[in-house]
Parts: sequence; C-alpha cells; structure tokens
Amino acid sequence: MFKLLLISLIFLVSTAQASSTPEKKGFYDKNKEGYYWYKEEKKPKKPQPKRVLPSLKDYKEKQLWDMHPDDFQKLLMDFQKKAVMSPTEENVYEYLKIQDIARRRALAYTNVVSLVTQKHPELSFVEREYPITAPAKVAMTQLQNEEIDRKLQNAEDYGLIYFYSPDCKFCQAQSGILRYFLDQYHWEISYINIDQNPNIASRFGVQRVPSLILIKRDRNDYIPISSGVISVNELKRRLYRSIRLMNGEITPEEYNLYEYQERIKPEGGGR
Repeated sequence: MFKLLLISLIFLVSTAQASSTPEKKGFYDKNKEGYYWYKEEKKPKKPQPKRVLPSLKDYKEKQLWDMHPDDFQKLLMDFQKKAVMSPTEENVYEYLKIQDIARRRALAYTNVVSLVTQKHPELSFVEREYPITAPAKVAMTQLQNEEIDRKLQNAEDYGLIYFYSPDCKFCQAQSGILRYFLDQYHWEISYINIDQNPNIASRFGVQRVPSLILIKRDRNDYIPISSGVISVNELKRRLYRSIRLMNGEITPEEYNLYEYQERIKPEGGGR
C-alpha cells in the first residue's frame, strides 16, 4: 500500500513539473530565423575625436614662413574656421595675421617671377603673346589683321551657307554685314530661306536665324560660324580660325592661335 502511494506521488510531481515548464520553440519555428540566421553583434560607438583648435602661440613666424604650402593652406583654413566659429577679437586677429604671412609669401613668389621672366623673356608668355603697351597692341592688331586678310583672300575652296527668314529683323541686319564682307573677299554664299527649306536647316542643325555655316568643296564636314547677328570683324576671326582647323594647320587646343604665335604642342609630339 505504501509503495502504491509513493508511485502515485512521484507521477503527480513529474506531471506538475512538465506542465509548469514552458514549451521551447524549435529552431525553424521562429519567424525571423532560418538556417543561415545569426545575430549581429552591436559594435561599440567610436568616440568622436576632439577638435584641436590652432593657436599662433604654438608657431613661430619663421616656422610658418618655411612650412610646406599644403600644410600652410590647411593651417590657414583652420584659423579661418576658428575665427568664423568664434569671432572674438583674438581669433580674428590670429587669422588675419597668418593671412598676412600668406600674402607676403605670394608676393615673394611674384617678385621672383618678375625677375626670372625679365632675365628669360622667352618664358613670359603673356608679354610675348599679349602685350600690354599701346604701341605693341597696335602692332599685334595689325599683324593679326594681315594674317586674317591673307587667309580669307586665298580661301577659294570655302563658302558660306546663310540661313535667314525674310521677316526676321536680325536677318536684315546680318545681311547688310554680309554684303560688306562680300565686297572685301568675294566669297560664295548660298542663301537659304529657312521657311521654305526646313529640311536643309534640320540637316545642318539650324534652329534659329540668322545662322552661318562654313563649308569646304568636296568635303562633307562643316563648321557652324554663328547663330545670331555677328559683326564683320568677329566673322572674319572665326572664319580664319575655322579654315585653319579644317586645313589641319592647328588642333582644337590651338584654335585661338595665330600663325605668328608659338604652337602649344611641339611638332610631331602627337595629340
């Protein structure tokens, strides 16, 4: 009898423990977990480095003068940011002080450049190609005009296509300029009424009038010269440059150069 009661008590305790223990979900019963699922470890946030603001007390003037330009430029910007962020009298003074050093360093470089270009005039591109004195400017203009006239007077293989509209006031102004140009150089010009010939205009990409196109005989390529009214002097300059380009005398990088000017790239150097 005692054994029977003991067995019944053990059974009741086991049943109670089993019912009180929560049921564990299986690995595949979890919605967001799968075979390759894993928990990503949270990485600790790196502390932001504390900004160190510059101070002129940490630098001697000779140290700033001899500093590498890259380092000096960064330091100058740091002083500027410091002055803008906290525009106290001291911060603004320090920024202007270091800016004055930058100005004097630039002036020193400019002074040496003046000396070197004076001793080696072949290195002074601006003075050589674009003089600033009045007599030199007059001589340069005369030289350029002579080159332009010579090129345009010997351009028998070239002609112009002129797109216009009879009701266009700007076209009437451009037509008068073209008549003056024709009196000088006797070029062949084809007049195309864009209202009557929209297909021709579309072929050359003309969308507004007046427009001028430079063409060369026996060649399919062309160069747009202008879209809108253009003066006779600008027309001559553009024609001169475009003819030289189409003739292979210059590259696009040398488009604005004249014959008397030095080529940008050496002969035979490739493009």
